[in-house]
Amino acid sequence: MTVNRRFLLARRPHGTPVPEDFSLVEQPVPSAPEGGFVVRNCYASLDPAQRGWMDDAPSYMPPIPLGDPVRATTVGVVAASNSPDFAVGDWVLGMNGLEDYSVNGAGGFTMKVDVAQVDSPSRFLSAMGAVGLTAYFGLIDVAKPKPGETLLVSGAAGAVGSAVGQIGKILGCRVIGIAGGAEKCRHLIEDYGFDVAIDYKNKSVDQLAAEIRAAAPNGADVVFENVGGDVFDAELLNLAKHARIVLCGLISEYNSPAKVGARNLWSILTNQATLYGYLIMDYAPRFAEGGAVMAEWMAQGRLRIDEDVQPGLENAYDAFMRLFSGANTGKLVLKIADGL
Repeated sequence: MTVNRRFLLARRPHGTPVPEDFSLVEQPVPSAPEGGFVVRNCYASLDPAQRGWMDDAPSYMPPIPLGDPVRATTVGVVAASNSPDFAVGDWVLGMNGLEDYSVNGAGGFTMKVDVAQVDSPSRFLSAMGAVGLTAYFGLIDVAKPKPGETLLVSGAAGAVGSAVGQIGKILGCRVIGIAGGAEKCRHLIEDYGFDVAIDYKNKSVDQLAAEIRAAAPNGADVVFENVGGDVFDAELLNLAKHARIVLCGLISEYNSPAKVGARNLWSILTNQATLYGYLIMDYAPRFAEGGAVMAEWMAQGRLRIDEDVQPGLENAYDAFMRLFSGANTGKLVLKIADGL
C-alpha cells in the first residue's frame, strides 16, 4: 500500500461525538526514522477513555492534538525499520493511532508480541492486553477480594466488567453484575457465570438500589465501578462495612458537557469504605505476570473474553459509537488489515 489512511480528530466534540468531529484523509506512507520503525496497524482498540482524550481538559494523558489521528493501542506488523531491535515482519503492540501506518521512534511504548500463542492478534488488545490486565490487577491488587465476599460490577457486560466478574468467581466471590438490557443480563449468567444480573434500564436510583439490596442484603464488599452516574449512586446505597470501591471508569459521563459526580458519598463515610482511583498504566512493569495468569485461566476454560470486531478504518466512527449506544458486548476492536 502506498497510501496511509488516517482517522483524524478535526475538532473537539461537544457532548456526544458526531461525524463532523473527525475526518478520514489519505497521506503518503511514512518512512522509518533513524532508530525507529513503521508499523502496519492490523487491529486497534476502541475504548471509552478515547472520548476523554478528545477533550482539551486535564487528564492522565494529554489531549489528542487537533489534526492528529485518534490515539489508540494497536497491534500490527513492522513494515519498515531502522531499529536494531525491531525487524520487518515482527508483530508489535503499542500506543499509536487510528491509521494504516504509524511511526514508532526509539524508546516508545511498543513491545513485541508472539501471535503464535493466540487464535487472533486481536487477543493482545483484549484478554492479553489492557482490558484483561485492567480487570486482573484492579481486582487482585487493588480490591483484594476474599473468598465468600460479594463483588458488585457495573458495566458488567463490557470488556473489563465481564472479565472482572469471571475473575471474581475464580477467586471465590459471589458476583452481581449490572448491565443494560435483558440480553446482556442473560450473557452475564449463562456465558460469564455471574450469580445475579441486574438490568439498570428504565429504573430510578431508588428502584435500582432496591434490586441491588435484594441481591446483596448485607451490602457489597467490593464494587468495581465502570459507569458512574445513577448506577454508581445506587451502588453507594448498598455498601458493606469497610467496602472497597475500585473506580475504573465513568462512561455515563464521558459525553456529558457538565460532570455531575456522585451524590451519595455520605455512604462511603458511614460504612468506612475506601475509594480507589485506578489506572492500568501503573502496572505496565507487571504486564507479563498478569498476562501469563490470564492465558492460563483461558487455557483451562475458566475465563472467556469475547470480542466485538468491527471491520474497516472507514467505519471507525460508527464502530467507536457502539461503546456509547450499548451495542457492543465484550472488547470492541477495529480491524484495519490482515498484515503486510
